[in-house]
Amino acid sequence: MKKLHMYPTFEIDELEYPQEPSGLTLASSALDFFTDFRDITPLVILDSTTAVEANKLMRQTHVRMKFVVNNAGHFVGVVVADDLIERKIVMKVSEGHARETIPVSEFMTCKTAMKALDFGEIATARISDVIAALKQSGEQHCLVVDRQNHRVRGIFSASDISRKLHLPINIQEKSSFYKVFSATA
Repeated sequence: MKKLHMYPTFEIDELEYPQEPSGLTLASSALDFFTDFRDITPLVILDSTTAVEANKLMRQTHVRMKFVVNNAGHFVGVVVADDLIERKIVMKVSEGHARETIPVSEFMTCKTAMKALDFGEIATARISDVIAALKQSGEQHCLVVDRQNHRVRGIFSASDISRKLHLPINIQEKSSFYKVFSATA
């Protein structure tokens, strides 16, 4: 094992910050704000994981949303922290389910009930277009799909957009994540 040394910090004055593209504006490309799963691994959870365990894991890691996959690794839905609150778990128990065995799939939003933006369209869109879509849907997040290759390509987050633009992005939530995306095309 390598021995590491501790050094004093009295001569250190500056913090390091990530190198982000400068001059981002509402007219900037939407791709500058996009979390691309070709670059960032999506956070996933198995559909058979118990809701109690999923809730615990999400709280411990401060994660608000995970993509749900089956044993074959195929995308089957999304679960958000609000789906796994104690009250909803207790409701399932009152229906006769054993608390420790209820799978996360009982609480997730199935992919068949979701809508998303198309990667081909956002590749030529401005971030203001994405913000307008988020505001119209009333959602803080929006999936982006590559319809040609049948893959979830990434996601937009209102908080990430706000942070990069250094502007407040006020999304008035109309419903939970899954309700907006449950409308048919």
